[in-house]
Amino acid sequence: MPLYICCMKTIGFIGGLTWLSSMDYYRLFNQLTNEQLGGASSCKLLMYSVNFEEIKTLTLAGNWPAMAEMMCSLAQKLENAGAECIVIGANTMHHIADTIAASVNIPLIHIAAVTGEAIGQQQLTKVALLGTRYTMQFDFYKAHLAALGIQTMVPDEAGMHYLNNAIYNEMGKGVFLPETKQGVLQIIETLRQQGAQAVILGCTELPILIKQQEVAIPLFDTTLLHAKAAVAFALK
Repeated sequence: MPLYICCMKTIGFIGGLTWLSSMDYYRLFNQLTNEQLGGASSCKLLMYSVNFEEIKTLTLAGNWPAMAEMMCSLAQKLENAGAECIVIGANTMHHIADTIAASVNIPLIHIAAVTGEAIGQQQLTKVALLGTRYTMQFDFYKAHLAALGIQTMVPDEAGMHYLNNAIYNEMGKGVFLPETKQGVLQIIETLRQQGAQAVILGCTELPILIKQQEVAIPLFDTTLLHAKAAVAFALK
């Protein structure tokens, strides 16, 4: 057996957050692995897919302790099954990433950390963050970016409400409407006019809706960046 296959690490993936973006994660894990190794190579992956309705209910209720307990348990199950890193397939759940990381003995690949690294490589200093209300309001992105000297902008209250509603009541159900796309593009344009040098698509459903060719400033696709970091770890 070739040495690189023996040395490939197993990714532990918590998915279903939502199943739509989890499909993109799965495709990217395998596509990126194959680009590196060639042939018929694909990634080694253990996945636990949750019922997003349960997660949505807990999130809207603000019951983060219950979510942390659930996510820690899942991370531990993946570790016990042989996973060598943890990847949480959602931005919002990284609000409790430090708690989850502390519950296991393997690395957790943090979506905000890898996104911040990518932004820093382009020497940008002011970026807009789009996502759920929780992602935009909590500090887990802003703190990672601030440590790199990057200022985070978010939409106004109306923009945050629009995005949060679209994510939970449309995109999370597999509904991607043209009028919603136009609404998000208008939010991006407003932030660009206010000084944003780039936009973080800080919800793993947003890259399904919004594409780079539709926007005048760089987009950072957090699903892609997260998957790249996981594959880089697995093949390191």
